[in-house]
Amino acid sequence: MTEWQIIDLHPDNQKAIEQIASLLLEEFQEHWPDAWETIEEARQEVRESLGEDRISRIAIDPQGNVLGWIGGISQYDGNVWELHPLVVRSLYQNRGIGRALVVDLERQVKARGGLTLWVGTDDEDNMTTLAGVDLYPNVIEHLSKIKNLRRHPYEFYQKLGFAIVGVMPDANGLGKPDIFMAKRID
Repeated sequence: MTEWQIIDLHPDNQKAIEQIASLLLEEFQEHWPDAWETIEEARQEVRESLGEDRISRIAIDPQGNVLGWIGGISQYDGNVWELHPLVVRSLYQNRGIGRALVVDLERQVKARGGLTLWVGTDDEDNMTTLAGVDLYPNVIEHLSKIKNLRRHPYEFYQKLGFAIVGVMPDANGLGKPDIFMAKRID
């Protein structure tokens, strides 16, 4: 039996909302410090995840403490869903929580008739060979030779069946691309 479970995040669960907001600031600070610069921006992200055409799920321990959070955003009339965001408390990483959250999101998307799940995996911190270089004019050539230099999450998603489907050069500034990944929901 696992030491945690995955449940829906409800708007009245203020304790979890506050924990998630703090979790976003803490866990994204090292490699993506501009993702959420204030606790209020992080809270707003969590509140938005509770909107219509959204999925918001949390992994909690027996005391109700948030260990991880995943969100899904409906796009293309519900055929495609964006995985946004995924975060797991660093003390609980590499224990299967992130994987379980993604698999759970896939089930939720499938139940809503979704066909594809996609995720953008920014490289703002030179974690892959796509960062810090000019990808133009041979963007696809660079993409075909991607290498993970410092534990960029794209390999985590590949292990879960996602394929790299593209890259947006300079999405986050010069030499800071966004790597697009997707998978068909079976």
